[in-house]
Amino acid sequence: MNREQINAFVDEYTGGDPDEEVLLLNGLDEAFIGLTSNNIRAVYSINKIIECLSKDMSEEEAWEYFGYNIECAYVGEKTPIYIKTA
Repeated sequence: MNREQINAFVDEYTGGDPDEEVLLLNGLDEAFIGLTSNNIRAVYSINKIIECLSKDMSEEEAWEYFGYNIECAYVGEKTPIYIKTA
């Protein structure tokens, strides 16, 4: 998905409610996989995040960057959720 598609998906799911803020990651739209059903939060695939980051760095560096700069960043109750898939 691109950002335009993600925004349309979020608007559809939230009914366009401007008070229903959803925090999205910059530059990682390919890794977006959906929204949670309660306390609506963005959900991202860790596998896809690493794949995206590995375009600009080694896989080891991507894991380090993810762990330090993305996964550990708490930006409030709307902080995105990251899942590792099989």
